[in-house]
Amino acid sequence: MVYIAMSLANDPLPSDPAALRAFAASLQAKMTEMQREIAARDAEIYTKTLHIEKLKAQLAVLRRARFGRSSEKLDQEIEQLELLLGEVEEGHAESMARRRAVAGAAPSTSHRNSKPSGRKPLPDHLPRERMVFDPPSTCPSCGGTVFSKVGEDEREILEYVPSHFKVVVHVRPKLSCRACETIVQAPAPSLPIERGRPGPGLLAHVLVSKYCDHLPLHRQSVIYGREGIDLDRSTMADWVGQIAFLLQLLAEAIARHVRSGPALHADDTPVPVLDPGRGKTKTGRLWVLVRDERPWGGAAPPAVLYHYSPDRKGKHAEALLGSCRGFLHADGYAGFNSLYAPDPKTGTARLVEVACWAHARRKFYDLHVATGSPVAKEVLDWLRDLFAVEKAIWGLAPEERLAARQIQSVASLDDLRVYLEHILMEISRKSTLAEAIRYSLSRWKALTRFTTDGRLEMTNNAAERAIRPLCLGRRNWLFCGADSGGERAATVYTIIQTARLNGLDPEAYLRDILSRLADHPVNRVDELLPWNISPSH
Repeated sequence: MVYIAMSLANDPLPSDPAALRAFAASLQAKMTEMQREIAARDAEIYTKTLHIEKLKAQLAVLRRARFGRSSEKLDQEIEQLELLLGEVEEGHAESMARRRAVAGAAPSTSHRNSKPSGRKPLPDHLPRERMVFDPPSTCPSCGGTVFSKVGEDEREILEYVPSHFKVVVHVRPKLSCRACETIVQAPAPSLPIERGRPGPGLLAHVLVSKYCDHLPLHRQSVIYGREGIDLDRSTMADWVGQIAFLLQLLAEAIARHVRSGPALHADDTPVPVLDPGRGKTKTGRLWVLVRDERPWGGAAPPAVLYHYSPDRKGKHAEALLGSCRGFLHADGYAGFNSLYAPDPKTGTARLVEVACWAHARRKFYDLHVATGSPVAKEVLDWLRDLFAVEKAIWGLAPEERLAARQIQSVASLDDLRVYLEHILMEISRKSTLAEAIRYSLSRWKALTRFTTDGRLEMTNNAAERAIRPLCLGRRNWLFCGADSGGERAATVYTIIQTARLNGLDPEAYLRDILSRLADHPVNRVDELLPWNISPSH
């Protein structure tokens, strides 16, 4: 626009008042046009900045390739670069959604129904489904009931129906009241992403594909491309970031339910996280907290809470469990010890430790597989009988479970302890068998606590099962792109895995709540929890 400004500066000013007004009006029009171009350039600069960073990363990979790196290693690095860029873009979208929410800013209604510029048209080959939203049958201005059609607004929404895409056309006829000429039109239905093109079904599919089926966004982009749909990774990253922000209230409601349980299961697993500033990876942690009362016939619905932390310091265990009271099934992680310690004022602990026999058994099992130890085999047989008791009483009331354990398990455990203490005195204290025995004996009180309360479990397998989806995903996408990516993953995993525990298809559940969440009152978010949605719905 520099050449325009220079030409205007050199033009002689007209002397005629009417011509001068016309000249001023043309200047205002050109100024408006320049402002629009500046805004468009700012947006383009941001997009190009991301693109430049991507090109730099790709160039670094190609430079390393000149020194004989194998194609497999190059493929792996490119995967990680794609993942990192996706996480950055998701984080930007989430922060922008949070900023808009804090500021209370909403999209301008004057442009709400206008077609955004610069977007590619949706493919013509996709089937179209027209949804007509009729306006009120009575004129809001005068009460008239006779209308004449003056036009209609249309917008196209890209939606995903399992196994195929389709385009849903929202049609809102405009009617003019013949009595007073008031224009009447139905309001545009809300979408999960305001002024966005993805429907709730497509957003649910993208989320489930990434966090449940472990398909990173750049791989999804390739898959959709085979169906003739051009969905760039950065576009989907923007969707994921905004929807993760929208789902946080629902995840917090699940967290409150989980933490109020009387007997919980906790565990954590390492997650490699890219650390771009140092050019390497660090180890984050994904924690899991499970409430599942089905083994003892409890009425509360099962739920699972995931929590991300950049390291494994004890303060993160406090953040996960600080408000909880009752029993905690967990491994021997020292970070939980402060939660088991008696309160100096009350003399009671916030949580009572319940250790896991599956962990203890694993040490004897590994030893038996490696060496064929007869002592390890004897212990495994002992534990097999104890686990058989647990299988028989699954789902019974706490009183019935406790009675069965007192009769069938307590004496067997006493005998097992005597046997382990006797063996420990006869073998080398540095042997692997001695280590396995000491692991059990040092935790004996916590290991046998399940025999004192029918609500407790012999193992921490509930948490182990909740960790398993994370381990499967870790094999596929290798790393989280950033700490913020781990926090988003924890939010979405909380919702997806809780839906699964309650017998719901995660994609169908997300499709349902995303179609309603934008207009749903915040103080009634509990209505959208998985156990308040019927499987048929």
